[in-house]
Amino acid sequence: MIYFDNSATTAVCREAADKAYYMMTECWGNPSSLHKVGFEAEKELNRARDIIADKLGCDSSEVYFTSGGTEADNLAIFGGADARKRRGNRVVTTAIEHSAVLAACRQLEKMGYKVIYLKPDDSGQIPDADIYNAITKDTILVSMMSVNNETGLMLPLQTVSNAIKRSGAPALFHVDNVQGFGKTKINIKKLGIDLMSISAHKIHGPKGVGALFMAKKARINPRTFGGLQEKQIRPGTEPIPAVCAFGEAVRVLPDEREELETITAIRDKLRTALCEMPDIVMNSREDAFPYILNFSCGKVRSETMLHFLSERGISVSSGSACSKSKPSHVLEAMGFNHDRIDSSIRVSFSRYNTLEEVDEFVKVLREGLDNLQQRK
Repeated sequence: MIYFDNSATTAVCREAADKAYYMMTECWGNPSSLHKVGFEAEKELNRARDIIADKLGCDSSEVYFTSGGTEADNLAIFGGADARKRRGNRVVTTAIEHSAVLAACRQLEKMGYKVIYLKPDDSGQIPDADIYNAITKDTILVSMMSVNNETGLMLPLQTVSNAIKRSGAPALFHVDNVQGFGKTKINIKKLGIDLMSISAHKIHGPKGVGALFMAKKARINPRTFGGLQEKQIRPGTEPIPAVCAFGEAVRVLPDEREELETITAIRDKLRTALCEMPDIVMNSREDAFPYILNFSCGKVRSETMLHFLSERGISVSSGSACSKSKPSHVLEAMGFNHDRIDSSIRVSFSRYNTLEEVDEFVKVLREGLDNLQQRK
C-alpha cells in the first residue's frame, strides 16, 4: 500500500500507540483526583503539556487541550470574538481557510459580526495590500492558517502581524497551524500570535485530541462550562490516553529541517514527473509547503481517478477530508474553472513515504490517465 493522504490523517506512530495503551491499562486515573492514582495521571498530563509547549515555543500554562483542531479553531474564533465584542465587530479571515474556520466565521456573521474573506490573487497568494486594507482599527480578530491543507500554500503571517500593529486594532491574531505544526517552526512571540490551533492526528498521534495555544496576554471566553479542568477554558475530564499519546508523538518528531529536506526531495521528484505529463496541470505553487502537492488530471474526474488508484493500493484525496467530496472551495477561490477543480488530486506526504513510492505512483497514474481518458 502507498499512503499519500497524510494531510487527511497520519498513521499513529508506535511510541504514541504504546503510550496510549499504557495510560489506559497502567496509569488510568483521573488527573483531578486527590490520591496517588490521580497524581500519577496528573504527572503524565503535565509532562505531555510540557512537551507540546516546548515544541510550540511557549510556556506550558499557555497550552489548552481540546478534542482536535476543529474545536480549537471554534474556541479561538467564538471565544476571541466574544471577548472583544465591545471593542469592535470586524473579523478578518481568508476564503481558503479550513471549514472549521469558515463555518465558524459564517456563524459569526449571523450573530452580527462583519467578516472579511480575503481571496488569493492570480498567483494563488493573499496580496499584502489586501491584508493591510482589511485590518482596520475596529478589527477584533484575524484568523489565518499557516499552511493551506489543500494546496500547501504558505500564508503571509508576518504581514498580518505587521498590519495589526500598524492599524492599532485590538485584534487577537489566531493561526490555524494544524498542517504546519511539527513540520515547520513558527515564532509565536515574534509574530505576536495570540491563539494557535494544532492537532495530534496530523503528526502521527491519535485522532480526537488537539490543543489551543493562548498567550498569557490574551483572553477569550469559554464555549463550554463545567469543572475546573484546563483553567475552565475547556472544562471536562481530559482524555488522558489521547493527550499523553499526543505528547509522545510530539516528543519523537524528527528535526524539522532534516525532515523538510527529505520531504522536499520526494515532492520535487513527483512534481518533475507530473510536469512531464501533458494532461497534468499544477495547482500548487512551486514555493508551496513540500508536504502537499495538488494537481489536476485533465479530463478525468477526481472521484474516478481516486477509485482507480485505490484499487491498486494507492491512497490520495481530492481535497480536504472534511469536505466529503464537495467541490474545493479553495480552488474555487483561486479562480479555477469547474473542469480543473473536478479533476483535482491532492497528494500529501509523511516521514514514512519514500522516493520509490513516487515511481510506483507515477506509473499507476499514467495507466489511469491512459485508460480512463480512452473510456471517455
